[in-house]
Amino acid sequence: MLEALFKLREHHTTIKTELVAGFTTFLTMGYIIFVNPSMLASAGMDAGAVFVATCVAAAIGCFIMGFYANYPIALAPGMGLNAFFTYTVVGEMGYSWEVALGAVFLSGCCFFLLSIFRIREWIINSIPMSLRMGIAAGIGLFLGFIALKNAGFVVDSPATYVSLGDLSLFPPIMATLGFFLIVALAQRGITGAVMIGILAVTLTSLALGEVEPNGFFAAPPSLAPTFAALDIEGAMQIGLISIIFAFLFVDLFDTSGTLIAVAQKGGLVTKEGKLPRLGRALMADSMATMGGAVLGTSTTTSYIESGAGIAAGGRTGLTAVTVGCLFLGCLFLSPLAGMIPPYATAPALFFVAVLMSSGLATIDWEDLTESAPVVIATITMPLTFSVSTGIALGFISYTGIKLLAGRWRDLNPAMVIISVLFILKMAFLD
Repeated sequence: MLEALFKLREHHTTIKTELVAGFTTFLTMGYIIFVNPSMLASAGMDAGAVFVATCVAAAIGCFIMGFYANYPIALAPGMGLNAFFTYTVVGEMGYSWEVALGAVFLSGCCFFLLSIFRIREWIINSIPMSLRMGIAAGIGLFLGFIALKNAGFVVDSPATYVSLGDLSLFPPIMATLGFFLIVALAQRGITGAVMIGILAVTLTSLALGEVEPNGFFAAPPSLAPTFAALDIEGAMQIGLISIIFAFLFVDLFDTSGTLIAVAQKGGLVTKEGKLPRLGRALMADSMATMGGAVLGTSTTTSYIESGAGIAAGGRTGLTAVTVGCLFLGCLFLSPLAGMIPPYATAPALFFVAVLMSSGLATIDWEDLTESAPVVIATITMPLTFSVSTGIALGFISYTGIKLLAGRWRDLNPAMVIISVLFILKMAFLD
């Protein structure tokens, strides 16, 4: 049955190899079951329900990717998008988390339609690579700033907006040690470095009496507080168009980049350089996003950590299905998830920030018409606490600078149209 479903011989793999690859991938991305509930709880959502939604949405995404697209790529609620959901859409803009879930659902619907009508290639090819890298780095810096805030490294200041916190306190000390541990383990090639770091800080805090013990295993919490609570009608307000676009835009490029990078690493591309069943993989991502919004979590997307499973030999959807089963098994770990303090997940956020900022190395810093918009998009995301604002200013500045520099040939209709729409939105709808 497994041979018929996943074509193991055709992909020169075995059941054992696929299971090991799935377990490897899970260890590298399983930290999300601890980070996501903590993040979305800051938006007023029930942490227990979000924990269940995170595990189930990840499992659904992995199962669709495995059975429908037959790719060894795992999915789960995405880092960066959950921060945008909590701190920008709900925190800064003041929308309810129900409306924010509605926006996530609508972005998934748009993603699904783009995949069906094959408009995705036109959109992807229309956005300059430098701007894509800048947006990814900006999201990384946004996560880094949130990590510093959660760990107590930065505090608000009436004079300078932000200031250095008291680093002699327990949270920043433990966050520092956790980050050092994660980086050291990752550099040594230890699988599951991020999860080890989170658990190490939590268990140390538990031993020192800084965290109250709740046990480790229990029946899954109720999903009722978030299930089908999304407000689609509220999300269709004109002012939320840019929010839906931001969810869609980030998910589209994150997923496309992940699919291409992981597929090339695993030798899954054709001789012509094309990715077979790309449409199915993108539809799996969009369906997982819609399903996750109904369950009660932010955008579900493909994880670049799937590359760890590829390196372990994963070549088919059985790897993704294995990851999905492991996520379902984690449903019984809710007491452990509830014990993890914000300063234990802060090192994970900052480590992801480091990884997401690496794309800045590919920018042509000698060409100011390319580098200036990148810096604008990258800096404004953390400083305005808004991913959508950074994206908008990145597009507007790229188009405006190219036009004034006489480099209008570098632009395409899509860039101009999107930039004009962002200008109109910021002028009349903010």
